[in-house]
Amino acid sequence: MDTATDKRKARARKLTDFIRAEASALGFDLCRVTSADAIPQAPARLREFIDQGYHGTMGWMEETEERRASPKTLWSDVRSVVMFGLNYGPEEDPRGLLAQPDKAAISVYARNRDYHDVIKGRLKEIATRFGARAGEDVKVFVDTAPVMEKPLAQAAGLGWQGKHTNLVSRSHGSWLFLGSMFTTAELCLDEAERDHCGSCRACLDACPTDAFPAPYKLDARRCISYLTIEHKGPIPPEFRPLIGNRIYGCDDCLAACPWNKFAASASEMKLQARDDLKEPEIAFLLTLDDAQFRSFFSGSPIKRIGRNRFIRNVLIAAGNSGNADFIAQCQLLNQDEAPEVRGMAVWALSRLMDRDGFNAYASSRMTEDDSDVLEEWRMAGE
Repeated sequence: MDTATDKRKARARKLTDFIRAEASALGFDLCRVTSADAIPQAPARLREFIDQGYHGTMGWMEETEERRASPKTLWSDVRSVVMFGLNYGPEEDPRGLLAQPDKAAISVYARNRDYHDVIKGRLKEIATRFGARAGEDVKVFVDTAPVMEKPLAQAAGLGWQGKHTNLVSRSHGSWLFLGSMFTTAELCLDEAERDHCGSCRACLDACPTDAFPAPYKLDARRCISYLTIEHKGPIPPEFRPLIGNRIYGCDDCLAACPWNKFAASASEMKLQARDDLKEPEIAFLLTLDDAQFRSFFSGSPIKRIGRNRFIRNVLIAAGNSGNADFIAQCQLLNQDEAPEVRGMAVWALSRLMDRDGFNAYASSRMTEDDSDVLEEWRMAGE
């Protein structure tokens, strides 16, 4: 090779091979490369999503829309984008837990360590070594930055965005964590993955709340993951019975995907479910005060929503359980300092107590209170 072009291509190949080797050594299941301008369709799709109000109260999506639309808007010098995938597949179909109303269902991804910490630490290792070898600038991102990870992952060939809008991999199904590395280096690009959903609509039909107005479109305002994690304040009453015992996130559309037959369970210990988070007892979770909540969920992504929002979710599960043994604890939580907890305790009690018993309890408890809590009393009495 004696031309500048040949030398440039050879260097790109060596650097790409180096990144793949590093990714494999650090436990990543997939590592592929795309260009910084590979998702020209993303800005229009994001704008439509926001115009429809599908982002709900996630105002940060609109605030970061311009930077989110393109890697080059986020970092003008970026030339190549490396996408990494880490399998977090469960040992069994998580929907089996939905038939046990005294247990709480936690989304598979949140049953152990916070994946942001697990992935970002490894990406930083790769970036440090790559930067030293290549003499190029590097930045790494995991989910919290304004990066369109799923479109970029499809462009890099990790998988495709299914009708549930999540990434689907032919080798790992719907169970992949994503991370990205932006670099000024020229790397060898991989081919984009094509859509393999065909006529299947299993994920759409599996959604308990009809959160998909059309294939490939998600209305987050109806999504249980959004409602139990991102949404603050009272959850709309029409969704509460449909939430069942899901207290943090929902895996129904992911678990329904037929491509999961090729998926394996997670090999990374930090992503395998903690025994105490596989089937936690609702009765236990209802007792957690703030200190106990922080201790029990130390290192978990669940910790970020805070104790009050978490207990709000657990009270919905208690109300859906039909188990009168939860009444005493719900009555205690009806005296909690947090209005969102007191309000949801009202709803749970209205579901667990007979009408006469509830009315008698209400007459002894209903006083001047936060407006949201008073509204719960009003609706429960109708």
